[in-house]
Amino acid sequence: MDISILKEMFPVLLQGSLLTIELTIISVVIGTLIGIITALMKLSKNKLLACVAGFYTWIFRGTPMLLQLFAFYYVLPFVGVQLSPFQTAIIGLSLNSGAYMAEIIRGGILSVDKGQFEACRSLGFTYIDTMKRVVLPQTFKIIIPSVGNEFITMLKDTSLVSTITMAEVMRKAQILSSSTFRPMEAFFIAGCLYLLMTTIFTTVFSHYEKKLSVY
Repeated sequence: MDISILKEMFPVLLQGSLLTIELTIISVVIGTLIGIITALMKLSKNKLLACVAGFYTWIFRGTPMLLQLFAFYYVLPFVGVQLSPFQTAIIGLSLNSGAYMAEIIRGGILSVDKGQFEACRSLGFTYIDTMKRVVLPQTFKIIIPSVGNEFITMLKDTSLVSTITMAEVMRKAQILSSSTFRPMEAFFIAGCLYLLMTTIFTTVFSHYEKKLSVY
């Protein structure tokens, strides 16, 4: 392994890691919003809303993310919808994350004591007020470990967007490997950067988990 090659490759791959982090944060934030809406729909007494939410989670949890990205990037143009690689990545990753977040959030809501729903009802709270002021704040404390796992999983799954020409860490490693004929150095740095990112974010989520458990 050539140290000088590592030094040359590192800035390029570091730049790709910034895009990886950007994609992960945006996708998980949007996915969380989608997850909240979907979870509430699945818990709704309205059968149509529950069925729509169930179908969405069934599709996106039951098919590979790679297939979903290919569908958005390569199939949609046949029906007149052309998306850029970045748009495809955000839409694909967010919808996939939303399906998993929906189940995480739904499980968190169901774990809240039912007596609190009844207490809110007796105080005249609407369903929305009950969720916003009482249930969801407790839910997010409960689901922090699961959200952290989803974030780390998404961070690694962003490597799949390299298949639609997004220049994140894995794509840049592939390009450097092909252009320099030095795959060992390129993928070694990529692996180290993934380990560094996952370690940092695991530490951050662990910190907030401990902090919230105090309250």
